[in-house]
Amino acid sequence: MHHGGYTIPASLRHLIDAERARTGRSAEAIIRDALSQYFETSLHTVFQVSTSGALVAGVSEREVSVGTLLDHGDFGLGTFTGLDGEMILIEGHAYHADVNGDVTRVAPDAGTPFAIVTRFSPEQETTLGPVRSFSELEAACDPLRGSGNIFYALRLDGRFARVKARSIGPQAPGTRLAEAAKSQHEFTFTDVEGTLVGIWSPEFSGPFSVAGYHFHFISADRRHGGHVLDVDAEGLRLQIEPLSNFHLALPETEAYLRATISGNTAAELATAERGR
Repeated sequence: MHHGGYTIPASLRHLIDAERARTGRSAEAIIRDALSQYFETSLHTVFQVSTSGALVAGVSEREVSVGTLLDHGDFGLGTFTGLDGEMILIEGHAYHADVNGDVTRVAPDAGTPFAIVTRFSPEQETTLGPVRSFSELEAACDPLRGSGNIFYALRLDGRFARVKARSIGPQAPGTRLAEAAKSQHEFTFTDVEGTLVGIWSPEFSGPFSVAGYHFHFISADRRHGGHVLDVDAEGLRLQIEPLSNFHLALPETEAYLRATISGNTAAELATAERGR
């Protein structure tokens, strides 16, 4: 069956014919619905590798490659094998922020134990007033979220008076996240043009994701960045996308399969993520 120059295999044609017989709808209508559903799903989908609980428990081995992440999204954040630095995914490129906040572009064969990415397709855009702290940033973003029960991707661009960030250096296998975070390096960028790459996750996702706002910063020249602890800026351009499909890829490594991962990782995670 040819449709606009495309060949549909017999197995799918059989399914289309069965659906036509069942519903009385045309093949075109069925194909259009199927395609729109496929693209809608791929657009508004969070793709997460491993769980925050596994990371807290010290499962930091390579689970997938950066190349695989880029197959599932062009925007997001994560870390690298051995908790070595902070990952920033933006405009289809992956970057690594080291313990000094220095950023380098990452090859597709680099490995990650945890990441959360999406194909960024924002639905709303606005300009924020002054945000003088992380909590003011959260409060400014909150009204743009229509629900507390789905995920959101947020991108904020502009000039930052100050961004306080951190990065963690490479850790021995099995190091718990809270322990690794004690050796984190903190640094402050001042008067810098750049972008916050963020994911907001609902409260219920706490046992497997990072509930609330999670931002990584990257400078416009792609030379500096890290995991955001505090922020001071005004006139930031915010773009936001609701993400109503969640795809969780669970690891198959020995370390993950044998790990003891409790469901109550929120407190330990908050300490590690927010520095408190």
